[in-house]
Amino acid sequence: MQYVTSFERLAKQDGVQQRQVELLIRQLTHRFGPLPDEVRPRLERATPAEIETLANRILEANSLEQVFERN
Repeated sequence: MQYVTSFERLAKQDGVQQRQVELLIRQLTHRFGPLPDEVRPRLERATPAEIETLANRILEANSLEQVFERN
């Protein structure tokens, strides 16, 4: 088994999260059109759980505001 350092593990997690953010941006753009400038930084600060919540909301939201509203 290959030894993976903590740094490598974090880098891999960051890479996965960045790909999830990019996918979410593509989905949001496809569904709602061009995104406001503040969306990307907001998504890049999101936790994995928040990204998952937002991705699920895309399926039923009628607007970008609905995706980001807090319940």
